[in-house]
Amino acid sequence: MRPVKNWMTPSSVLMDMYMYGILNVDEKSQTVTSHIWVQMGWQNEFLTWNSSDFCGIHTLTIPTSKLWIPDIFIQEDASDSGSTQRSALASATSSGWVMVGARQRLTATCQLRLQMFPFDTQVCNFTFSSMSSDDGSMKLGTFSNDTTLTRLSEHFMVTQGEWQLLHMETFGINVTIHSVTQSKLVYRVKIIRKPLLYLVIFIVPLFYLLVLDLASFFISEGSGEKMSFKVTVLLSISVLLLILKDMLPSTEDKLPMIAIYCVAIFALVGLSVLEAMLISFLFELDGHCDKKEKRCVDAEEEIQLETECHRESAGSVETGPVKPEKSCLPLDGPSGRDLLKRILMEVKEARREIEGREKEKRKPGYYKQVAIIIDSVFFFLYFATVVTFLTFMYIMWVANGL
Repeated sequence: MRPVKNWMTPSSVLMDMYMYGILNVDEKSQTVTSHIWVQMGWQNEFLTWNSSDFCGIHTLTIPTSKLWIPDIFIQEDASDSGSTQRSALASATSSGWVMVGARQRLTATCQLRLQMFPFDTQVCNFTFSSMSSDDGSMKLGTFSNDTTLTRLSEHFMVTQGEWQLLHMETFGINVTIHSVTQSKLVYRVKIIRKPLLYLVIFIVPLFYLLVLDLASFFISEGSGEKMSFKVTVLLSISVLLLILKDMLPSTEDKLPMIAIYCVAIFALVGLSVLEAMLISFLFELDGHCDKKEKRCVDAEEEIQLETECHRESAGSVETGPVKPEKSCLPLDGPSGRDLLKRILMEVKEARREIEGREKEKRKPGYYKQVAIIIDSVFFFLYFATVVTFLTFMYIMWVANGL
């Protein structure tokens, strides 16, 4: 029974919550684990005395089993009941004020917003409410103001891990459910992540890999190591993406900025690899065409030699005596001189056709020049895209997060 003389009078329960440590923030399960200390007090109108009548005793220690204890619980509590250590004794003053404390390893649900991870700031609410009393029976309030709660929590803080306490805020609300209004006290805790570890093991390595990919444009195509170097960089980024998969949950509605950062770098390096493949193909095509052109030149020289031989044969026919008995031509066909002239005309026609084709062909090193132009233009576009992307990420991610 509530310790009031008039049942129409609500019991005013005041409490303070101090944070002793931030143990863990689980992004996948959306929970925050912390050590808290709750100091709770209320007025017991039946437990008053005159201290002068009792040797000046102002304070007594009484077992909590002998007193009325408010049935206060934390709505966001997701921990087991064994993690709460309630004091077995309560402190009572001569004015009827009763104080009791409880220490708890609290695992509370919290809606984590990871869009700015790891430069994120999280706000978690711890809502204290009565299980059975309505607003007319119990009202909740605080002993201390927000500044005092924050200062004392920072003073008592034993461990914070990768998180730092920024501010604690308290406010009371009244919630009506099924025509029953209850008084609730909300502690709003604001914490910020320390991003140094993620900078060292994730963000900076990705930046270095992107810089290395830019530097790979200065590797000579003739060495044959440019393509393998770019593929190695791409595989390294893939490994970091696997690490990111274990860090972030799949419940986010919006893609976190770090995921955009990783995917964009992966896409840029992937485009760089495709461009390197194109350049390598053009260089190989140019070498193949050079070999083919050399074979065509050799064939042309052979034709020229054969033409000169035919000319010499024709000259010998004109000047030398013709011996009909040794001629292998039919007697009633054209003469040997006319036949050689006809062959010579056909050879000249073939030569003119080959020379015409060669004039229509490209100049030596054409594909190589095209590859150099494509590589230069792509490098400048790639560099401008990288600078623009990094500037955008800094403004939207790092600057806003910090």
